Amino acid sequence: MKARYFLLGLGIGIVGTYFMKDQIMPHNISSDKALEIVKKAFKEKGPIDGSWIYTVPETFSNEHLSYDVYKAGISRSVDHHLEQYEAFVDTKTGTIVHVDRIH
Repeated sequence: MKARYFLLGLGIGIVGTYFMKDQIMPHNISSDKALEIVKKAFKEKGPIDGSWIYTVPETFSNEHLSYDVYKAGISRSVDHHLEQYEAFVDTKTGTIVHVDRIH
């Protein structure tokens, strides 16, 4: 009888762990979500003409910190001049960690 309760408890523990692993393990945001975040941030400063994103994450180092990021790009016209920007979005939090203007 005790072995049956032990096996029942073990089975419930294994099944519970299987279903809880998605809640415990951190998830990355999608590249589409990262692009939405970048576009929203740039639209606050004015209209944008185009955008792109690399869907494969890469490592970006900023001083002493390293991030897994999506690299995105934005283009827009300001006073009839084309401006292009490259933004790096943290794959875990969706935070824009760096922006460069491309000349």
